Amino acid sequence: MKHKALVITVSVFALLVLGSFLLGVVSYLFVSSDEDGLKSVFSSGEVGLVNIEGGIYFSHDIVERLDKYRNDKSIKAVVVRIESPGGSLAASQEIYEAIKRVAKEKPVIASMGDVAASGGYYVACGANKIVANPGTITGSIGVRMELVQIGELLTWAKIQHETLKSGKFKDIGSPDRPLTLEERELLEKLLVEMHGQFKKTVSESRDIKLDKLNEIADGRVFTGEQAKELGLVDELGGLFDAVQIAGKLAGIKGEPNVVEKYKDKEDWWVKYFFESAMTRLDKIISESLIKKINSNYSIR
Repeated sequence: MKHKALVITVSVFALLVLGSFLLGVVSYLFVSSDEDGLKSVFSSGEVGLVNIEGGIYFSHDIVERLDKYRNDKSIKAVVVRIESPGGSLAASQEIYEAIKRVAKEKPVIASMGDVAASGGYYVACGANKIVANPGTITGSIGVRMELVQIGELLTWAKIQHETLKSGKFKDIGSPDRPLTLEERELLEKLLVEMHGQFKKTVSESRDIKLDKLNEIADGRVFTGEQAKELGLVDELGGLFDAVQIAGKLAGIKGEPNVVEKYKDKEDWWVKYFFESAMTRLDKIISESLIKKINSNYSIR
């Protein structure tokens, strides 16, 4: 009888553990941000989505997400959706390099939305393929610097301004005075250098000779259709098409399952409280069953 009772108790324990696991899976499906959570759980491979939106001035979060996708074995390909008019050169370069790192290990497709110009185009060059809508605004291969002068306004307002500096170029671009000829030449050389870096990246990634690229790399923008004719993009299409290409290159069978991980930092509480609740439930069940078993089979 005792053996039979032990078997029944262990069976109940196993069923409760299985039920706890299934409850966890079901709960995940409801709290998951994926549109098709069930497909995400049982999919043999997923396409990770990274959105790059607005001005590109900070790169850390996007680079971190790309590196996580690179190391995530469940992610077989990545689609980078770009909706950006550009930003700083350095931030764009960091994201470009991060995309290249992923592209060496798994397919990366850049999908251009309404605008993917300047820095937005720069980061796209790191992908294996670039997909743009026919009406996408892209290109703008160039750099610029804007300086505002308010010296006359300060004089009118009788506001005096003084600058102490350790070198003659330390206050270059100061708004209270115009540039000197020497300062202008220095900044123009700086822009030429930065523009050269941009053009070199495009030339190498798109396999376009520099002399040919120089004809169009003057800051002008193009439609997606024009960009395809110039060799700046590979295919015409939207996000759906980019996902299909990514799935095909990754060898994913059937409809690719798109997931967007590692982005919703505000959702940490969902994960925390869910996991805490499941841990407490398992602990209560386990302790209850252990006490039951010990009470029935304690050594006297």
